[in-house]
Amino acid sequence: MACTLLLLQALACLVENFNLINVLNASKQYIFQALGPLLAIIIWFFTDLDPNNHQTTLMAGVTVWMCVWWFTEAVSLAVTALVPVLMLPVLGIADCKSVSQQYSDSIIFLFIGGFMLAFAIEKWQLHKRIALKILSIVGTKPSTVLFGVMISTYLISNWISNTATTMMLFAAVFALIQETKQYIEKNSGKFAAALLLGLAFSATIGGLATPVGTPPNMYFFKAYKEAFPALNDLNFLKWSAIGYPISLAFLMITFFVLNFYFLRKKVELKIEKIYFENSYRELGKFSYEEKWVFGIFVSCILLWFTRADIDFGGFKFRGWNHIFMKPKFVDDAFVALMAAIILFLVPSKKNRGEALLIWEDAKKLRFDIILMFGSGFALAYGFELSGLSNWLADSLHVLKGVHPLLIILGICIVVTIISEFASNIASIQLAIPVMIALQIDLELPPLLLMMPATFAASLGFMLPVATAANTIVFGTKEIEIKDMLRVGFVLDALGILVITFMCYLYLN
Repeated sequence: MACTLLLLQALACLVENFNLINVLNASKQYIFQALGPLLAIIIWFFTDLDPNNHQTTLMAGVTVWMCVWWFTEAVSLAVTALVPVLMLPVLGIADCKSVSQQYSDSIIFLFIGGFMLAFAIEKWQLHKRIALKILSIVGTKPSTVLFGVMISTYLISNWISNTATTMMLFAAVFALIQETKQYIEKNSGKFAAALLLGLAFSATIGGLATPVGTPPNMYFFKAYKEAFPALNDLNFLKWSAIGYPISLAFLMITFFVLNFYFLRKKVELKIEKIYFENSYRELGKFSYEEKWVFGIFVSCILLWFTRADIDFGGFKFRGWNHIFMKPKFVDDAFVALMAAIILFLVPSKKNRGEALLIWEDAKKLRFDIILMFGSGFALAYGFELSGLSNWLADSLHVLKGVHPLLIILGICIVVTIISEFASNIASIQLAIPVMIALQIDLELPPLLLMMPATFAASLGFMLPVATAANTIVFGTKEIEIKDMLRVGFVLDALGILVITFMCYLYLN
């Protein structure tokens, strides 16, 4: 009887403590929910970043509010994504219609079309075939699988946009995770996070290597030639001569950081390589549906590669978008949506009366991630209209008279901070005019300031909204925000140092 009473008391104590923990967790959540707008109010009423433009301070408050909610996950990330639509009109920074339009940027339709393609790949088991083939090549060590994903992504991202690369490989990488999860005894979540972040980060890093790898590079080329037409010191080869060393060095650093944080002595695959080889053979020949989906997938990749002109220095490749009256009107989203529509039109032999993809399949689309995409564009729009980006960039003028190495370091830090909240193209559009003005004041070679700023605009590894690639992989719910923040902070810091020292040594 006494033992029974003791057991009941212990059980009651556990229940009481459990309820106390739940209450504490709920209270903590409410505190962070209140902290975001409270800090914003403090900034609005007790600081003045720019006496001539109070909107700069107002936008800074909104940004801090969103950061607190993002970092603490006090509310759903999709709810945080709605804050710009609510606050920018209220604060007089932008009207509701203009802010709302940021949530329908063409990149969002690239995301939608790309995921339709991923749904078709998954539906007809093509992703399993791709995953098994990759595993049969790279082996069964978690670190080699991670490296295989990262180097493949990096090489493709040298030539097409980071977002398109991530979309292209997402289904295969996610299939790798699903295929191997059952053979990992513990920490399978860490393996998934490592591969997904490896995909997103290496897509971003790959864009640094060539002038066509990411939009900021192309914008810089155009702006530099317009600002300094008399100088003939920049071409495809010169960029690649510094772009490849920086990006390859940073890729290896990123691999070691991800491997150390997620995999080292934490994850082990209990399976032999021969298993994947046998499993791949058991899949047999490609089905009719697989052939169609694979053909559309490969065509999509080729169209992404060849859409725009590529200047190789010695010769210029002419993109297929010139067949249209307005070539610039056709972007990567056009390719993704065209592929998606074809999937809804091609009939299936296995499922009579249906196409390769039906709308029921498309209902898996994550609309919360679409909202997160839009919030990134809305933030960038608010930064631009309010003058907050200019305020951050203008702070670089204090570097006059400082050693060039420290000037480059300061530039990289400021541009990286901007790129965490604004798109990479918006970041460089804001930074380049300041770099041109700084170059005149500091009497330094233009490339010494402008190239590091361009590289730094592509950094942004901490937040899900920093890049489209980050948003895509974060949408799987396989990555915890605290892990992205910790790893992202380390990579941002290391990326700044790599860019600073290598640009200084190469360009000075």
